[in-house]
Amino acid sequence: MPNFQPDDFHGIHAILYALFDENEKLDRAAMRRQVQICLASGVHGMAALGLATEVAKLTEAERRTIMDWTAEDTAGKVPLAFTIFGSSVGEQVAQLRHAESVGADWVILQPPPVGSYGAPEYIKFFGRVAEATDLPVAIQNAPAFFGRGLSSDEIRELVTLHPNIRLIKGEGPVTDIAGLIERTEDRIPVFNGRGGLELIDNFRIGCRGMILAPDCADHAVRAYHAFGAGDEATAEAEYARMLPVAVFVMQGIENLICYGKRLFGARAGIPVHDRAPAMRPSEPGLAMVERFAAGLGRLPG
Repeated sequence: MPNFQPDDFHGIHAILYALFDENEKLDRAAMRRQVQICLASGVHGMAALGLATEVAKLTEAERRTIMDWTAEDTAGKVPLAFTIFGSSVGEQVAQLRHAESVGADWVILQPPPVGSYGAPEYIKFFGRVAEATDLPVAIQNAPAFFGRGLSSDEIRELVTLHPNIRLIKGEGPVTDIAGLIERTEDRIPVFNGRGGLELIDNFRIGCRGMILAPDCADHAVRAYHAFGAGDEATAEAEYARMLPVAVFVMQGIENLICYGKRLFGARAGIPVHDRAPAMRPSEPGLAMVERFAAGLGRLPG
């Protein structure tokens, strides 16, 4: 049985970067250090194998390895989620089984990275995968990044048909997420992402939390706690410190992986290596990383 339940899921959850060595292999020590830094930053949950983890570049064995490592390093301190990636129901269920075996507290289903279909096909697909587990299931709805997604009404239908789909991982502007919360009658917790853009307004509309890469996790955590304590001025000030960074890195997923990961590495003291094919940094981009890292300071831990 999982240690945590959906009522325990809130706040800032860190989604890990895939950290490689100079030979483009997963770097065990760097991945462990990343989790340690996230926990020291006060995150309320850990996650891996999302878009920031470059999941499509990983082999199936590497995805299982990241599950093993992240579960070992998190050690039950906070709720643990894994994004489930796969082109078929069978592939996603196989990944889900491994997530269960290492003690995941919830899973986040991505749409299959093949084709483009109507909403009924995706509703059936997600439903079949969700039915294969007793873990709480979330759907990652990110049409801007995936090129496919469900409307608020379609998500309402999906969660009505499949009660263990108990959370939504959105990737959208506050106005869209507010509509989703309204259409689902606030029955299902919603997390947003997008690098923390519109952070405080996400809290204002009722998002349960945010799932963010760890480059600014410490500031996001402080903003969340300040908002929860009713100190919106401090919350806004922390958000203001990270906002230029969020705008910089969230120009697209490849930009996040290129520059967001380098910003994390600069703040954490961890060398960053790319796995080809990859977007390569420019001199102006590296200068921005250096300037932002100096302004934000070293990460805790």
